[in-house]
Amino acid sequence: MRAQQRARLAFRLALLSSLALVSSLAAASRWGFAQQKLDQPPVQRQKPAGGEPAAKPAADTPLLAPAAAPLLTSAPAAVSSAGGAIVEDERHIVNTDIVTVNVTLTDMFGRYVTGLGKDAFTVFDNKDQQEIIHFSDEDSPVSMGILFDVSGSMGKEKLGRAREALRHFIDTSHDGDEYFLIGFNSRAQLLMDRTRDSDAMLSKLTFVQAGGNTALYDACYLGLERVTRGAHPKRALLIISDGQDNSSRYSFSELRRQLKETDVLIYGVGIVERGNTSSLDMGGQAMLEELAAVSGGRAFFPETAAEMNEIFERIAIELCHQYCIGYKPKNFSNDGKWHRVKVKVTPPRGLPKLTVRAKEGYYATTNPR
Repeated sequence: MRAQQRARLAFRLALLSSLALVSSLAAASRWGFAQQKLDQPPVQRQKPAGGEPAAKPAADTPLLAPAAAPLLTSAPAAVSSAGGAIVEDERHIVNTDIVTVNVTLTDMFGRYVTGLGKDAFTVFDNKDQQEIIHFSDEDSPVSMGILFDVSGSMGKEKLGRAREALRHFIDTSHDGDEYFLIGFNSRAQLLMDRTRDSDAMLSKLTFVQAGGNTALYDACYLGLERVTRGAHPKRALLIISDGQDNSSRYSFSELRRQLKETDVLIYGVGIVERGNTSSLDMGGQAMLEELAAVSGGRAFFPETAAEMNEIFERIAIELCHQYCIGYKPKNFSNDGKWHRVKVKVTPPRGLPKLTVRAKEGYYATTNPR
């Protein structure tokens, strides 16, 4: 009898081991494109004109304390808050040649101007006027990538300020926003994938440890890859950093090219210290400003905690007060050429001249939407 019981127990253990092995192999096969690229050895290439900083080999520095949960997940994170986990079936990705432009209007005092109709807008593609086939000024939810710098220069005080400001941003944002949390030091890592549980995301940052170099370009590339697969047509990245890239496998020119092929807005917050502008050098500021300008977003450089909180709230409010314009370019050709986009606004009588902010253009490729 005991021999039979031992035989049955051995059979069950063997079955459980086989199931665990199959499950491990299935999980390993689900790694995304971006993570595969980041884990490859650096590709030898010529340094682009303009002089991006060269990648420096460095040992990976863990982002979370050893007692914390694992850094990466091979499947979307399961959450239990209202809104809950976002299942993959919510995504509908198709190839389209419709160009989407997010437009921000402000008056001379920097106040957002809403309520204008489609007839007030004119769109030019390579100087050719286009027919607007989609127009919306509704407060729509956003697929938002949060790129959080945890390199060695981000000490405990900076991390705390950034976390608190991020809370202000979330409190002001649309309730339906979904978030992708990416931490980066010597490498970029996906910490939370497609969640509406903002409390869980902020809690995850509680365990972050600063250390290592700054792979900011890699983090942006991973962020673009994730948000373009998000549930909402409107997408943005929020970059929180105090320094210039010095550890990425991607170059700045590669990142800029990829950004121009998407409709993702970039908002950069460069963390500086009052009276110490060298903490974020001119190269780092110029990089954030260029990425933001190309996409139609903005870059900010607060010096105090109060300024940072105000700026994060302003970014959230701006995302809620934008116009979305869509058009199908005449004689579209999928040839990869650059098209310059210009949006003009004719304000109603009595309104002063308005400032228009939108992306500079796009490369003519059929992109997934």
